[in-house]
Amino acid sequence: MIGIIDSKICNIYSLTNMLKKLNADFIIFDNPENIQSVDRIILPGVGAFPKAMENLSKSGLKDAIIQFARSGKPVLGICLGMQLLFDKSTEFGISEGLGLIPGEIIKIKTDLVLPHIGWNDLSIKPGCKILERVDNGADVYFVHSYRAETDTKYIAATTNYGELIPAVVYKDNVYGAQFHPEKSMKWGEIILSNFIKL
Repeated sequence: MIGIIDSKICNIYSLTNMLKKLNADFIIFDNPENIQSVDRIILPGVGAFPKAMENLSKSGLKDAIIQFARSGKPVLGICLGMQLLFDKSTEFGISEGLGLIPGEIIKIKTDLVLPHIGWNDLSIKPGCKILERVDNGADVYFVHSYRAETDTKYIAATTNYGELIPAVVYKDNVYGAQFHPEKSMKWGEIILSNFIKL
């Protein structure tokens, strides 16, 4: 059973549609009580890092997600949800993240228009389980202005938008996608399918 975390700053509709297509069992919840009933969680998100962390902290989900990840069960963060996995963010000042992957979130340094919106291709390194059967150069859908700054050992795929941007990150059982798999058609479907099978 997949638990989808409702941080009150995300659009879950596209994600649930994709999971239904994959015949995946899931529940949506916004409090820590339900987290014990699932064996993997997805943390989606759009918008601002500080507000999302405030919502997770107030609901008790921040600590619950950290404990869940430390138990070894699979976690997937999507877009802002991926950024929340890191130690901190510089968006609207310094905010503390979940601290599940070392690094910080910084604004994309580019002369190109921000946010980075649209399809862009992945440069994939081997070894990340959620990217199995995903072709190098696969096009996926991005919407973001901030990116992760982290050690290359945690980066499974990158894209380029005026600078190199981590597109998929992971550490042990914790995974993050800067793009939206649920909006990335074939390749996103494969990625979510891989996560379901972990």
